[in-house]
Amino acid sequence: MLLISLCTAAGCSQTVSTTTPPQSLRSHLPDERLQIVTSIRGLPLGVRDALQTLFASQTLDIADPGAEFQVTNVVSTPGLPTRRLIAAGCSIDHCLIHYERGGIAHSYFVAVFHWTPQETRFEWGGEAPNSLATLDDVRAAVLAGSIKTANTNW
Repeated sequence: MLLISLCTAAGCSQTVSTTTPPQSLRSHLPDERLQIVTSIRGLPLGVRDALQTLFASQTLDIADPGAEFQVTNVVSTPGLPTRRLIAAGCSIDHCLIHYERGGIAHSYFVAVFHWTPQETRFEWGGEAPNSLATLDDVRAAVLAGSIKTANTNW
């Protein structure tokens, strides 16, 4: 079972789902034409807001790919984000985001958002293997069921 935090601009709630994405996402994702997003600012505003809500953070606590971030729990440079984007892609109605979170247990996550200019919602996600380097790798891992149960500390 996968514990999912469902987030909207109004807040988050938790529901239980399986470790595989919902059938609607499994049937839609293989043919989804995802445009690669190379920076956080390249994500739609609604998705950035939903990420901030998912992170339960006062700010959007995530660095761009390759940028410095707080890799361990030892704070060497105060103010660095605790997360870093690895790969992301958006279509006309979904964004697939893969990022790493530093700290005592360095971990990797995938989050899928359904978005339109009117509404953005977290659709599915979980903890990912650390070997996913590209958006195609992330998509394949999601479809193969390689995304594990996520704790609520995104």
